[in-house]
Amino acid sequence: MLKLWHALRRRGRNLGRDQVARLMGICGIAGIVRGKRRTVTTESDPGAARHPDLIDRKWDTPTRPDQWWVADFTYVWTLAGFCYVSFMVDVYSRRILGWRASMSRRSDLVQAALEQAIHTRRRGTFGFTSTGLVHHSDAGTQYVSIAFTEALREADMHGSIGSVGDALDNALMESTIGLYKTELIDLDSTRRWTGRNEVERETADWVRWFNEERLHSSIDYCPPVEYEQLYRSNQAAQPQAA
Repeated sequence: MLKLWHALRRRGRNLGRDQVARLMGICGIAGIVRGKRRTVTTESDPGAARHPDLIDRKWDTPTRPDQWWVADFTYVWTLAGFCYVSFMVDVYSRRILGWRASMSRRSDLVQAALEQAIHTRRRGTFGFTSTGLVHHSDAGTQYVSIAFTEALREADMHGSIGSVGDALDNALMESTIGLYKTELIDLDSTRRWTGRNEVERETADWVRWFNEERLHSSIDYCPPVEYEQLYRSNQAAQPQAA
């Protein structure tokens, strides 16, 4: 109800929250409730070298975009088998910067999301550099692989790994994936996904909506792209004010 109320206010409809709740009841509108299903996709390698945990669950620490990025992947059951979808999210703005779908969960699945995130920033942000940026993930084999570790090194990024089997150490990414599954994948319980092409097409549309239109309570009920624009506008205005 709160998101709908904020959405109406953004469109100039000055309605009270109780009034919105009553109208929702009259129209038979209800918010989506997340499912209770849980699936473990993380397979850790006890013998692999791991980065330290640089985040320590302090998700409200970043004060600007491109300070911390978080990553994880999930799966979608399709008629062609499991399709895995990886995501890369900016902690400050909650924006999905990169994602990739694949029928395999090898390390190139997560590496492709990292490459797309870097490309997104280089294309849209003047002077972007990944040097010093913290990349956080769980302890899955894909994120501690030699290939992915080398990709982080080439980007001059600091790797960060949470505790094995502790979802809270990557809670923000768990939340994003939960929204993805609730708002797209599991929205229609009768739907049968046909394969990777359909998952890619629908995920691309959802990511665009998530970044440009969806209101997020954690960032003052703004869409992520707008929240980043507000930050940059405020930064640009500071020298003039001084």
